[in-house]
Amino acid sequence: MSIENATQVPSKVSVVSGFDITRIRADFPILAQEVHGKPLVYLDNAASAQTPQPVLDALIKFYQQDYSNIHRGVHVLSQRSTEAYEDARLKLQRHFNAEEVSEIIFVRGTTEAINLVAQTYGRSHIHKGDEILISAMEHHSNIVPWQMLCEQTGAVLRVIPMDDQGTLDMEEFDKLLSPKTKLVSVVHVSNALGTINPVKEIIKKAHSIDVPVLLDGAQACPHMKIDVQDLDCDFYTMSGHKLFGPTGIGTLYAKSKWLEALPPYHGGGDMIESVSFEKSVYAKAPHKFEAGTPNIAGTIGMGAAIDYLQSIGMEQIAAYEAELLDYATKALEQISGLRLIGTSPNKASVLSFVLDGIHPHDIGTILDQKGIAIRAGHHCAEPVMKRFGIPATARASLAFYNTHAEIDALVDGIETTIRLFQ
Repeated sequence: MSIENATQVPSKVSVVSGFDITRIRADFPILAQEVHGKPLVYLDNAASAQTPQPVLDALIKFYQQDYSNIHRGVHVLSQRSTEAYEDARLKLQRHFNAEEVSEIIFVRGTTEAINLVAQTYGRSHIHKGDEILISAMEHHSNIVPWQMLCEQTGAVLRVIPMDDQGTLDMEEFDKLLSPKTKLVSVVHVSNALGTINPVKEIIKKAHSIDVPVLLDGAQACPHMKIDVQDLDCDFYTMSGHKLFGPTGIGTLYAKSKWLEALPPYHGGGDMIESVSFEKSVYAKAPHKFEAGTPNIAGTIGMGAAIDYLQSIGMEQIAAYEAELLDYATKALEQISGLRLIGTSPNKASVLSFVLDGIHPHDIGTILDQKGIAIRAGHHCAEPVMKRFGIPATARASLAFYNTHAEIDALVDGIETTIRLFQ
């Protein structure tokens, strides 16, 4: 199949019952464009997913009809904005099955959520000689905040190793988990490898010695149903732009017992009950952790993204993406000179790879000329690249609006790249 036709005619029809890929793609107007005269094949979803029309409509409606600051106004626009903002919190609570709506904190994204935990739980519960346990496949956002905390407190950062497939070594985790451990913070799904970590097992083992667990869920939320009560995690983080919503918005879920006990992260307006020059009394969660005017439009847009995902069904999305990932994996494995980085048997929709003698940046540049958008680099996971002895990978990351035909286009583009370097 030619690349020119790749986004119009599927090379394989999904066997997932009721999954209408044609209708879904029509909800994403950006996918209809051409890049360099070729139909866009967008395979950079692990960086930022595209936004469906219902989310765009919600943003436009807010700015055209309801725009006003929240919580502080008695006039109609402020009341409507406040209602839409808090309704988004309720949608997030239900989507992730948090026990209380107050357990949903709005932040700028996963990075801020992790920093919030580091500077509230970390600074009040972690001291010199204590240990923080992370994994070898973490994004920089789940490394650097803990390094900063260790520098502040004298704590020690420990790392769970992984094998050549990109699977965590759980025997080593058992050895590292000790009375010195005060927090475990691990990625749910690796952005660089696609590995789905055994997080329920990790949480259960950590809780057996009263150690709380934070999960970086930025890459998991777009691909699977997340139930924080079933996981029993203490903290869960996510980013709206991975979840088909706007940038600059995300969520920290935290159990109520932690939110009640932890100090505020930022000080300012709307996170207080009262202020005097002598003393300020802080509001209860969630507002205690949401100082200042928030990203109101982004929050409402994220709520609309949740509505959209639920209209399709996370189980349907997971089933279709599993089928697509299997198709793509088998296709890439047939390409001579291509090596997949991250071959864990339990994976989500990430395909990182290298080609013999060709730099990933060259791969990305050539594919771009064919209208195919991938990511090339270390993916903010430099320790992962070091573990596999490579400087970078080319990464194709999938979403539920991608097609089998687009995988065919990717394969054709990679083969063209190889021929150009022969």
